[in-house]
Amino acid sequence: MKRFLQFLLIVVVILFLAGFLVGVGGVISIFRPPEERISKASLLALDLDGIIIDNKFILEQLRKHRKDNRVKGVLLRISSPGGVVGPSQELYEELRRTRDEFKKPVVAFCATVAASGAYYAAAGADKIVTTPGCMMGSIGAMMEFINLEKLYAWAKVERYAITTGRFKNAGAEYKPLSPEARALFQEMLDDVLAQFKIAIVEGRNMKSEVVDQYADGRIFTGAQAVKLGFADSIGTWEDARKLLGEMTGLGSDPEVFKAQKRRSFFEVLEEASESRLSTEFLKFELNAKPLFLMPGAIQF
Repeated sequence: MKRFLQFLLIVVVILFLAGFLVGVGGVISIFRPPEERISKASLLALDLDGIIIDNKFILEQLRKHRKDNRVKGVLLRISSPGGVVGPSQELYEELRRTRDEFKKPVVAFCATVAASGAYYAAAGADKIVTTPGCMMGSIGAMMEFINLEKLYAWAKVERYAITTGRFKNAGAEYKPLSPEARALFQEMLDDVLAQFKIAIVEGRNMKSEVVDQYADGRIFTGAQAVKLGFADSIGTWEDARKLLGEMTGLGSDPEVFKAQKRRSFFEVLEEASESRLSTEFLKFELNAKPLFLMPGAIQF
């Protein structure tokens, strides 16, 4: 009887805790902090951090707030080695649209690293301010593949595919790249690089021959980037803020609005658990995709 009562007590405690967590999560989800609103003429501050895979939050905030007459300009802080081609290009285009169609000046501040796809995005700004030691450039494209053919053979696992064309399974991890497939991917990357160079020429108003000279994947410091014309000035985030304030007519001490993600209790828990596995998932996420990414950003 005593053991039964102990067991019953444990069950009650577990059910109580489960109900409490669900209740707290629901309450926090319903009663989230009210969304911050812009009360006066300000600059919209956005952060581009880490490897570029999904720019959903940045793009949502950009598209939403650039329609607000109280937002006079956009300040994008960049600390990224680049990432997937498509999202990098999308961010570039939306920054260009913000400054050209909506007439809102854009300043990119490059802090620690602004390489490859991150630099592609920065080229969409009116001005680029960088720290002198920031790692910039890496203008180029690449694709990484994993060949597990020998591992499968060792494990006595046979993988194959039924395809509708000889290139349909090109780049699959269970076989080496054929010379024809390698040439196909090289042609695709050359085309992507050409798009990259055009974006810099148009976004930065640079001569194509200058861009061609340095579009070989090399990295240069922020100080070198300024000398070569790939950035405009050396400075800090505060310098970038003052510059954008003067460009927008808000003066040297402009108000800055930074949108914050509104997350429920369970969303916070979910993000914490996902962060532990994010690096492993990232390796597979980037495999066999055309990338604007600085080599060494992800260790396989």
